Amino acid sequence: MKICFPVEQPEGLESRVYGHFGSAPFFLVVDTAGADVSVIGNRDQHHAHGACNPIMALDGRSVDAIVVGGIGAGALSRLNQAGIRVFRAMSGVVKDDMAMMQAGQLPELTLSQCCGGHDHGGGCAHH
Repeated sequence: MKICFPVEQPEGLESRVYGHFGSAPFFLVVDTAGADVSVIGNRDQHHAHGACNPIMALDGRSVDAIVVGGIGAGALSRLNQAGIRVFRAMSGVVKDDMAMMQAGQLPELTLSQCCGGHDHGGGCAHH
């Protein structure tokens, strides 16, 4: 399974999960089958609010799930339509959230839990 984590700095499994999917500078993708870790630069980082193109952001790469601090409704809908499940990060560190994901302990996000916009630090302005 390929699990994607939006991060500010790509520091491997010690990376901190970024507060908002669409404005994250990087995505860290962990392949749990081989424990491979790869980094994707966000190709859609500076989009207008509500206009996030998550597939472009991921540079067209295939992932099975995304673990985020926050995400907008449009991006969540587009990811779900592409068959990608989105989960809420609970610890904020990739290795810990990955362990919780594999243990089935992370909640899957719904549209009612999405962000209402971006705050000034690039994070999430939750409802």
